[in-house]
Amino acid sequence: MANVASPLQYGDPPRLGPYVVQARLQTAPAGFVYLGQAPDGRAVSLAVLTRGAALDAAARERFLAAAREAVGERSGVRAWLGRAGRSRGSVIEGAPEVLDLADGPAPWVAVPYLPGRPGAERFLEPVMVGGTFIGEAHGPDFVPYWLTDRAPALPSPARRRNPATETRKRVLMAALALVLLLMLVTAILLLLLLGRRESEPQPRQLPPTVFVPTPPPTPQSPEPQPSPSVSSSPTESGRGTPGRSPGDDQGEESPL
Repeated sequence: MANVASPLQYGDPPRLGPYVVQARLQTAPAGFVYLGQAPDGRAVSLAVLTRGAALDAAARERFLAAAREAVGERSGVRAWLGRAGRSRGSVIEGAPEVLDLADGPAPWVAVPYLPGRPGAERFLEPVMVGGTFIGEAHGPDFVPYWLTDRAPALPSPARRRNPATETRKRVLMAALALVLLLMLVTAILLLLLLGRRESEPQPRQLPPTVFVPTPPPTPQSPEPQPSPSVSSSPTESGRGTPGRSPGDDQGEESPL
């Protein structure tokens, strides 16, 4: 199958170890093959198991064994251990150079990417097994139970360490800075309040009231006083008009 790059999809890993994942190269029943970039800039081919295959101990071990045998074959470890008889034919023969390998719960392998030549997909082939390991395959084949879980196996996110405890000196400096900040904010608020009060027009103060009692009003006419009676002399009385005397009784009238 030709390795034709396609865009990444939801769930694909953005990074695998030090390698940046850039595109998909191939989708296999046991895993995925990605095009990545190494820290030195060269292109790499990355093979990742599916989540179902990574959870199966046997399938995961078959993937890791193929990658380890390729590493041992190139370094001469296979010949030194005398394991040449355990080769799986086409899986190991012509396998690319293994640059990096992760053998955790979500294993992956990185090899150099060369267009038109085998890449990391060669290590996904032994994960899928047929009906027999001896001779030609015969009889009914079977489907692994994990084949339906096709999401790529991703390593669990690294736990962030809690920050180191600050020293007592740094804690005191932080507390002092906080106190100074609170004092500065308080001073600014007081200045704002006082400035607002000074800018507002003050109400005009009324003069102090002095109560002075006023005297009672005086009447306009003077009070009546008895006037002395003037007695008339005999001469003056004789000169008067004849008539009734003050002592005459008005009720007694003389007949005409």
